[in-house]
Amino acid sequence: MKICFHPLKTALALVLAVASAMPLQAAPGGSERIRDLASVSGVRVNQLIGYGVVVGLDGSGDATNQVQFTGQSVQSLLSQFGVALPPGVNPQMRNVAAVMVTTALPAFAQPGQQIDVTVSSLGNARSLRGGTLLLTPLKGADGQIYAMSQGNLVIGGAGASAGGSKVQINHLLAGRIPGGATVERAVPNSALNSDLVHLELNTTDFSTARLVADAINRHLGGGDVASAVDGRVVQVRFPGTGNRVGFLAELENIEVGLAAPQAKVIVNARSGSVVMNQSVRLGPVAVAHGNLSVTVSSTPIISQPNALAAGQTVVAEKTDISVKQDPGVLHHVPASADLADIVKSLNALGASAADLIGILQAIKAAGALKAELEII
Repeated sequence: MKICFHPLKTALALVLAVASAMPLQAAPGGSERIRDLASVSGVRVNQLIGYGVVVGLDGSGDATNQVQFTGQSVQSLLSQFGVALPPGVNPQMRNVAAVMVTTALPAFAQPGQQIDVTVSSLGNARSLRGGTLLLTPLKGADGQIYAMSQGNLVIGGAGASAGGSKVQINHLLAGRIPGGATVERAVPNSALNSDLVHLELNTTDFSTARLVADAINRHLGGGDVASAVDGRVVQVRFPGTGNRVGFLAELENIEVGLAAPQAKVIVNARSGSVVMNQSVRLGPVAVAHGNLSVTVSSTPIISQPNALAAGQTVVAEKTDISVKQDPGVLHHVPASADLADIVKSLNALGASAADLIGILQAIKAAGALKAELEII
């Protein structure tokens, strides 16, 4: 048996370069609609949560002798229908599971509208497949009930077990109920009642904030309708008369020519992925990169006694470990202002994904990588 480890001789790192084609006379960063760059302040979703019970499972529910609150929930539920269990009786049920129900209440949702919910197991159930969620109130952060949920679960998986063997496809302990909740209470929203509306950018950027304000003023025929408050917020005055919903719809579709994005290299240390944008620049630098290999070989050795001897056959193993390190070669990486040239230069080093992360950190420390290096 021979085991070889070559951590530095693996495949070349894959550098994913995403660069969109830019139309003529566009800004260096291309153009996007305001609706893709920002959101209206106050127009947001609200998270709802509730505790419920799923019934109708095929023996795959909670073990109520281990999950006590499932049995308590069923007893409380039955008491509402006039069914009282004797004191001290803990029903043993395998078709019931305690679950948490979550959803997001959209902005401006009105009573009677339906929204999707996610149902997740809270106990030790094996599967929620085929279950039905009983009527469950969904509350907001203020403790008020904003929706009621009930319905049949949709589980995107399957599983089976027998004789100690088990097979499972996808996840069986969480599912969704499309349109499974009905809104009971509307969340007050005053975003359209003020004379001012604030557009909140998805990312903080002073250049983008100024460009958005300029694009709005230019689209509305000049003036000072919009102004950048800071690097995140653009303030816009509503017109004196007219439909404010139509005004916001018009604002959302205004195209904004963007400046070149901040030069950034994103490194995922867990997966070894390296992503860089089109603004990255590389100065001239020299990189030495060597290879290291560790070889572990195991050879079985059989000791056979003579025919007339009283000994026994013994099997042993002989293990050899060798370490080989190739000399590093000094590579010259030329200065590059084009993303394709940077990718070509880094690939020429022949580094693995793990080594490329270390090389990029060293190039950044040497001052040759003209970009922010972010490790996630």
